[in-house]
Amino acid sequence: MTRGTLYLIPAPLGEGDINWTIPLAVRQCIVKLDRFVVEHPKTARKFLKQAGCARLQSISMSVLDEHTPASELESLLEPVVAGHDVGLMSEAGCPAVADPGAGLVRLAHKKDIRVVPLVGPSSIILALMASGLNGQRFVFHGYLPVDHNTLVVKIVELEKESLIRDQTQVFIETPYRNQKLLACIISTCRDNTVLSVSSDLTLTNEFISTKTVKEWRHNRPSLQSRPSVFLLHG
Repeated sequence: MTRGTLYLIPAPLGEGDINWTIPLAVRQCIVKLDRFVVEHPKTARKFLKQAGCARLQSISMSVLDEHTPASELESLLEPVVAGHDVGLMSEAGCPAVADPGAGLVRLAHKKDIRVVPLVGPSSIILALMASGLNGQRFVFHGYLPVDHNTLVVKIVELEKESLIRDQTQVFIETPYRNQKLLACIISTCRDNTVLSVSSDLTLTNEFISTKTVKEWRHNRPSLQSRPSVFLLHG
């Protein structure tokens, strides 16, 4: 039996015109699919409607989120093994990058299932592109520790590693804790360490700025509840 294909479908980073972020060829691929694995069905259906999918009532959706146990991944791939094409969709941005879909993609490779990544917005890569920092050597750390003392230790560690390796350190935070993280960075790091902040990428209120820590101390933006990416270079 011929197996199907697992398509990795990028989703917009927020409200707005998807013609700006999702290529036509990707939208044409999406509307041909009738099986999806998604984080949140409600927002996934909204995006599929924007993409031009007219068969929303007949579409099958399975949920894969941070609470999905590894034991359920096999069942999520059963339609692909049976010969059906399936789209894996992140809540925002690219699937399997800072996203629970990575385990499903890995299992697909183990089963010799064809995996096709589609073009779309990645907040991490967009922020790195726009930062002016080292794009040859960089590390994405995901979320940093929540506890203040542990966070300070981690930031010092990242700053030191950046200096030694000439490496850009990339990380994110839950939007409602952005302001706290920014304050911790600028009170912990050296004056000449460079920090780049990108918020609401691809949206009408997009904010991108790269400054030294000393400059940030005198010009703190409001990042509260705004999806942001932080990039640090010692």
